[in-house]
Amino acid sequence: MITNVIPDLEMISKGQYFPLYLYEKISSEKQDLFTHSSLQSGYQQVDGITNETLTHFQNTYKNKICKADIFYYIYDVLHCENYRGQYKDNLSKQLPRIFLAKNYAIFTALSQAGRRLADLHLNYESALPYPVTFLGTLIHKGTDFVNARPEHFYARKMKFVKKEDRTRVIYNDFITIEISQSVPTYNYVVNGKSALEWVIKRQSVRQDKDSQIKNNANDWANKTMDNRGYPLELVQRVITVSLETMKIVAEISQLGEIETIALAEAILPVSHLL
Repeated sequence: MITNVIPDLEMISKGQYFPLYLYEKISSEKQDLFTHSSLQSGYQQVDGITNETLTHFQNTYKNKICKADIFYYIYDVLHCENYRGQYKDNLSKQLPRIFLAKNYAIFTALSQAGRRLADLHLNYESALPYPVTFLGTLIHKGTDFVNARPEHFYARKMKFVKKEDRTRVIYNDFITIEISQSVPTYNYVVNGKSALEWVIKRQSVRQDKDSQIKNNANDWANKTMDNRGYPLELVQRVITVSLETMKIVAEISQLGEIETIALAEAILPVSHLL
């Protein structure tokens, strides 16, 4: 998972957080020492990747490498199926140990793939909606629904037609989404559940039993996105993101032999990244 905004405590309290940048508060008497461009509301932007880490990678590959290259390399490595399979037990108990690619060409390929993954995941709302088949009473022709009204897109609780059949999702009383069985829609897994299943679960109307506070995804669609069909489009966009993610993951698994080297403080000082 990746974000391009500063996350709140709730987002990172139950996991690990590895930022490209950190923001350190600067006292007023020291602010004159820094240029305006390096400060944001009294905070100085500093790199999450240390100079020691950068030097280690540069010395290893004897090429020009920047800290962003390393950041996206790590993001890609964490998606590598071979890596996740080989170190499954370790990853469930401790912080990741990041291996070094066998040569600069493989490092560059992994880093570039990491940038593609990051761009895909950060801009999921801009992904092209996947062309699913629409069933149900609301007729769909060409690229749009026929005589659709705002209430036709209200998402109360999406669910599978059958638990054992995930090719059809009941969006609401008017729309059912059908996905070809040959499409590996659910292979992209985030925190134990496929990305699409997270969307199906969260794009709904839920009420907390204790506080009775209602969480209505349709409010976000209407008021923030100004698009009542946002939940439906999000399902389609996340299918695209899932499929494109797995394409990139498949590509990086074909890059050849990777030399695995145990993590040392000089390679990736995790304590500095937190």
